[in-house]
Amino acid sequence: MKLHNGSLYWPNTLQPKDWMVEQSEKANKYDIVIIGGGMAGALSAYALIQEGLKVAIIDKGKMGMGSSAANTGLLQFSNDIMLHELSKQIGEDKAVRFYKLCQTAMDQLAAVAQSLPFESDFIRRKSIYYASMEEDVDKLRKEFYALKKNGFPTDYWTNKEMTNHLPFSKPGALVTYGDAEVNPLKFIRGILTFLQKKGVHLFEETEVLKVKEQSEHVTVETSLGNLRASNVIFATGYEPLPILNALPSDINRSYAIATEPIPDLSEWIDQALIWETKRPYLYLRTTADGRIIAGGLDENISFPPENEDWIHNRAQRLKQEVEKLFPMLPIKIAHAWGASFGESLDNLPFIGVHPGKKRLFYLLGYGGNGTVYSMLGSHILRDLILKRPNDGADIVSLTRSSRKRIFQKQKHDLNLPLYG
Repeated sequence: MKLHNGSLYWPNTLQPKDWMVEQSEKANKYDIVIIGGGMAGALSAYALIQEGLKVAIIDKGKMGMGSSAANTGLLQFSNDIMLHELSKQIGEDKAVRFYKLCQTAMDQLAAVAQSLPFESDFIRRKSIYYASMEEDVDKLRKEFYALKKNGFPTDYWTNKEMTNHLPFSKPGALVTYGDAEVNPLKFIRGILTFLQKKGVHLFEETEVLKVKEQSEHVTVETSLGNLRASNVIFATGYEPLPILNALPSDINRSYAIATEPIPDLSEWIDQALIWETKRPYLYLRTTADGRIIAGGLDENISFPPENEDWIHNRAQRLKQEVEKLFPMLPIKIAHAWGASFGESLDNLPFIGVHPGKKRLFYLLGYGGNGTVYSMLGSHILRDLILKRPNDGADIVSLTRSSRKRIFQKQKHDLNLPLYG
């Protein structure tokens, strides 16, 4: 499945040495085989090797060049579904626990970035979440009180306070602290370099043909031959899953641009991450070399755009949206791309063990916060595999109660097709 088209920005930021992966010799058996070498796969391996486990990662292409290469690299503890809305959906206790897991994941991502052999442009930022229209102010205020009540670092800016900080005016904004930006491709390739030095076996451009669970192990049949493992993790992003087809989710597509470097970004307060309440929403960030990355214009179409003129059209619309907010900045598009992304119907990722196969695990970070979900999910799967308690596993499991309600509402088939 092709996941993106157009001119990606992140591959241009890597040096030739950053792409180097030594193809590994197969071992007789692994504790864990991870299928997928993007953000979720890399972070899962990072968490598992801390426990002394023998790990291999398989990817059918170049690792990091799936959906992760189109990732715009905004990292936030807030989610597409607000805390007060999630509380209504799954209860306040679970909602707060989930938001705390996301907040902890931000610190864990920072620690991973610190440990890497080269710079990944991980920079802590505040986030500004503005009301797109007057009628959205009420829900932003509700969210401010919900976050404040539960100890999350946040402020609320009125229209007047916004104009003191930014060159554009909106009805109000929620400001959160402790978020970050990253170059996702540098981050992934840095993790892979770290992992290989720690003994993780990497198999790029290797097709998985079949996965078969047996009583004592799992056999992964690949284009390089068979691998045996005690457990398998599917970290395959938005690729179709032959062993788990009935996830309550939608695959949509979105667009992004990266500008040429801008000499002076001083009117952009603290180079904060910026997003809005409208759906689909516009989001913006800056880069280490002074570019602006903007994304949005989501469409309910599952495949990425193939027409270059269509991508150009959407890129011009994004440019216009940025210019409305920052009219004094000289905006010139350097890269423009479109990509597919997945969203679960209950706004939570899918992380956990297959309900019918105890050796098969999934880390599918569906939603606008996939890197954060991959980080927290790597720790959930580590605990499940090692049979440790984890207070977030029930919230994101493949059999969670909110998933069942949405299945019933959407009239999906609750039976999960299996093979192997």
